[in-house]
Amino acid sequence: MSITVVTTGHFAGVGVGPGDPELITRKAARLIASADVVAYHAARGKQSNARRIAAELFPAGVVEEELTYPVTTGTTDHPGGYAGVLAEFYEQSAERLAAHLAAGRDVVLLSEGDPLFYGSYMYMHDRLADRFPTEIVPGVPAFLAATAATASPLVRQTDVLTVLPGTLPEPELARRLADTDGAIIMKLGRTFPAVRRALAAAGRLDHALYVERASMPEERWVPAVEVDESTVPYFSLIVVTGDSLNGRRSRECAEPVAADTWLEAAGVPAEVLVVGLGPGPDGWLTPEVAEALAQVDHVVGYAPYVNRVPQRPGLTRHASGNTVEVDRAAFALDLARRGEKVAVVSGGDAGVFGMASAVFEAAEDPAYSGVSVRVLPGVSAVQAVAARAGAPVGADFAVMSLSDRLKPWEIVEKRLRAVAEADLVLAVYNPASRSRTEQVATARRVLLEHKSPETVVVVGRDVGRAEEALHVTTLGELDPSTIDMKCLLIVGASSTRVSPAGVWTPRFVR
Repeated sequence: MSITVVTTGHFAGVGVGPGDPELITRKAARLIASADVVAYHAARGKQSNARRIAAELFPAGVVEEELTYPVTTGTTDHPGGYAGVLAEFYEQSAERLAAHLAAGRDVVLLSEGDPLFYGSYMYMHDRLADRFPTEIVPGVPAFLAATAATASPLVRQTDVLTVLPGTLPEPELARRLADTDGAIIMKLGRTFPAVRRALAAAGRLDHALYVERASMPEERWVPAVEVDESTVPYFSLIVVTGDSLNGRRSRECAEPVAADTWLEAAGVPAEVLVVGLGPGPDGWLTPEVAEALAQVDHVVGYAPYVNRVPQRPGLTRHASGNTVEVDRAAFALDLARRGEKVAVVSGGDAGVFGMASAVFEAAEDPAYSGVSVRVLPGVSAVQAVAARAGAPVGADFAVMSLSDRLKPWEIVEKRLRAVAEADLVLAVYNPASRSRTEQVATARRVLLEHKSPETVVVVGRDVGRAEEALHVTTLGELDPSTIDMKCLLIVGASSTRVSPAGVWTPRFVR
């Protein structure tokens, strides 16, 4: 009796490059030429570009599987919307290929450019790679063909390259363009008008090159500023070279002027604005701060806060880490000495554990005697959490940070005891971080020495943002392990109460 052993086929995701068949790699060509089944994606009613590139390599008798997208835009009647209809399509397509693989046939799935660079292959990989032997063959991405066509050095030395989809929201796209050296913008087509506006807002439009159908016979490229936006196809992209920033960088990094006499002669006041952006929502940004940010040429601050400032033409952003406050302040003061209009940004209110104090600290240097500092208030995190809860700080209250980075923990404990003995409501900033995990538990223990376990505690997390959560508990029931840097705590006084309307502290004391 003979036994038939059935072996599964081999699945390969093969990049065929951007359009020129001569850019197909030798390995890709070998796998295509030996395949039992060649699959490729195509838009409804259109020829597959991947098939066109590789067709001359198809072996005689090969089985072709055209995987036709049901939609190519976000409009569909499917109950799951655009994402739902595509997920269903990928499931069905994967099962078509799985049937061939299970029968022992080798399947090659063609991918324009590279299989794992904005390619549909990856959705098949997710569904088939754990079931069948799988191989991925890289291909030349379209943006490399585009930079070759324009002879544009994309990035040099320590330049940073950012690849962006044109489908990003326009403000986000402008911000990222302003913050990088070289950039590639993919997925144009109908997004081109917004992309061009984002380039202009980031000050990058004059250095942006539009490339259409790179490496194909119809290839063309022109400055992005000259493109007729009604003619932009999907097979197009924008190249922004890193070299375009070199001149601007040399000006930004120049040594500060030695004297301010030229400022005085020109009648230009040397001033640093320090502004609070509020806890997060745009609606909590004050009109005064919004107007100020619209007037400055430079924004300086911790990266997440700088990222919240909309990019616009003429604005240069200077983002830095979270533990260099005085250096950041000195940099802003130096810019102001050179006659630049500059704002230092903080979350919440800049004067409440924000950058205002650091700027004044740096400004004590006699070198900045000619620079004034003006602070514009913002909505503080304690105000936001208190408002969400009701009115827990409606009477006397104190505000403290549990961070011991700038003061000894012994001082923190001493102040906690003083606040507790005085029976004040307490707002707690910076309760925990990855490196500070015990302070909340210690603070709770110290407060319980003078406060009842029934004392009301409000825990606000990411208030004002999509992930917002508000939890009302007691000091005795508070679980320190649930508290992190995204939280702000309000520990009530003995008079703080919880009513159906919310948490509040009476104005009167009896």
